Amino acid sequence: MRDNKWVRLLAYVTGLVNQRLLLQNEYLIAENRILRSHLPTRLRLSGPERSTLAEIGKRLGRRDLQLVASVALPDTILAWYRRLIAQKFDGSKRRSCSDRPSITRKIEALIVRMARENSGWGYDRIVGALANLGHRVSGQTAGNVLRRYGIPPAPKRSQKTTWKEFISAYMAVLTGVDFFTVEVLTWRGLATYYVLFFLQLETRRGTLAGTMRHPTAGWMVQMARNAVDEETGHLRGQRYLLHDRDTKFCPAFRNVLKSAGVRPVVLPTQSPNLKDAWKEILGRHKTGWSKVCASRG
Repeated sequence: MRDNKWVRLLAYVTGLVNQRLLLQNEYLIAENRILRSHLPTRLRLSGPERSTLAEIGKRLGRRDLQLVASVALPDTILAWYRRLIAQKFDGSKRRSCSDRPSITRKIEALIVRMARENSGWGYDRIVGALANLGHRVSGQTAGNVLRRYGIPPAPKRSQKTTWKEFISAYMAVLTGVDFFTVEVLTWRGLATYYVLFFLQLETRRGTLAGTMRHPTAGWMVQMARNAVDEETGHLRGQRYLLHDRDTKFCPAFRNVLKSAGVRPVVLPTQSPNLKDAWKEILGRHKTGWSKVCASRG
């Protein structure tokens, strides 16, 4: 009989405790909802905060989480727990630093330079180029270096390359071409001549290619052939030829360049700053050349 009394007393006390806990939980849930209504719609939780909710949420289970969770969905909280367990058994953070030696500043600078000068090169291409130079680097290391410098992967990098970056990267192999006009006094009076010239952007070395009163497609093709001549051409060792949208730079002219491995690059229409800079560079040479051409005429 005495044992039965203790059982009844324990059941009574347990019932009171459970009832008290239920009331406390009900109050906390109501209070939490009120507080959440005064906060932003989305809370940014720290790592430790997510871990705390994940551990408790795992013990509660999805069904009970659906009743009380308000900062995140039950599935999200349980996903935090799975990630927490995965990190616990991940040994990558405990690896010795000696497992993967750091690269030198020289190699790091090479990686950055290759990425900036070759917008289409991915990590594997950069790693291969480094191997040709005698440097062994993994693709992950190359990617880490580029991320540190804020350089996006190849597809995005090629889309985001600006004209300034393009010209800076390829200045050594980039030549510009343009026309200017001079008034020549002939026995028939003043005549306007078009002067075609090339300007290597890195050296700022200019070359007069030819003059013509009325440049034709045939004449332009011949100028292109002269420019890509392997022995005397102005475009020897050049990869790009920059020009404006003048119709005198006809498709036939461009095709001759392409067949010789020189890519024609047309100035964009909406680029006043670039055009102004380009015209300023050319203007320095035009003044002197105009006097020379006029005196020769």
